[in-house]
Amino acid sequence: MSELAIGPVGAVGADGGAGGLDPRGLADRRGLADPQGFADPQDLADPRGLAERLGRPDGLQAVLWDLDGTLVDTEPYWIAAEYRLVEAFGDSWSDAHAHALVGNPLLVSAAYLREHGGVDLPLSEIVDRLLAEVIADVRREVVWRPGVRRLLAELRAARVPCAMVTMSYEDLARTVADRLPPGTFATLVTGDQVSNGKPDPEAYLTAAARLGVEPSRCLAIEDSPAGVASAEAAGCVVIGVRNQVPLAAAPGRTVLDDLDAVSLDDLVTLATARLPPAEAGPARA
Repeated sequence: MSELAIGPVGAVGADGGAGGLDPRGLADRRGLADPQGFADPQDLADPRGLAERLGRPDGLQAVLWDLDGTLVDTEPYWIAAEYRLVEAFGDSWSDAHAHALVGNPLLVSAAYLREHGGVDLPLSEIVDRLLAEVIADVRREVVWRPGVRRLLAELRAARVPCAMVTMSYEDLARTVADRLPPGTFATLVTGDQVSNGKPDPEAYLTAAARLGVEPSRCLAIEDSPAGVASAEAAGCVVIGVRNQVPLAAAPGRTVLDDLDAVSLDDLVTLATARLPPAEAGPARA
C-alpha cells in the first residue's frame, strides 16, 4: 500500500499512517511465509486468537473475492486480447474503451466490442475468442496481485470460507483456482452461472447462499466500480483495491492500493467494525 492506510475503523488515510490497525507491523507474520509470500496453511498459527473471534455469531463469516484485477492481474491480458480482436477486423481500439469494459459481464463487453470496435461476430463467439486468449496467457503465467496468496493461505488456516465471484467464465476461474491449494475456495460463482451480471447483486447473493452465510456478514474484495456496486447491493462489507480503473471512496467503503501490507487480523478488524449488530434471539419465557 503506497498511498493509503487503514485507519482505526477501516477508514482511508492519505498520510501513510497505519492508524489503529498497524498494517505495517508484519515482520513476525512475514516469517511464516516463503520468499514468494505464500504461506503453507499447515505452518500458520491461529493469529491473535482469530478462531474465537470468527466463531462469534456477530462476526465475519466469509470472504468473497473478485478474480480479474483483484486476485490476479489479468486485465492486461484482456486488454491485449481486445486490441488484437478489433485490429483483426480492421478497426481501432483504445485504453479508454478497454477500461469501460472492466468488471462487466462478458456478453455486455462483447456487445460493446461489436458496436465500438467493429467486431462482426456473434456475441458468444466474441466471448469465446477473448476467453481462449486470456486462458492461454494465464496458463503461461499467473500474475498474482500483491498480498492475495498470503491472505488466502491465512484465511484457509483460520477456516474462513472463501468464494470466487467473477464475471469471467468457469473455465478461466478454474484455471486460476487450480494454481492454489485444494480447498482455497469453497465455491466459484462465474459469469456463465448467473442470469444477471455485476453490478446486479445476484453473483454475490449466490456466493453467500452457497456458503450458507448472510451476505451482510461477508467481506467482498473488488477492483471495479461494477463489482463494488454489486457487492454493496448484496449487503456485503466491501474493500475496493485499485488497479486499472479509479475507485472512489464512500461511506462504509474502504479503498486501498493493494493488499500487500494487510493481514488477516486487519481484515477481521475492518469487517467487524462495519458488520451490523447480531439479531437478538427469542426471549426466555
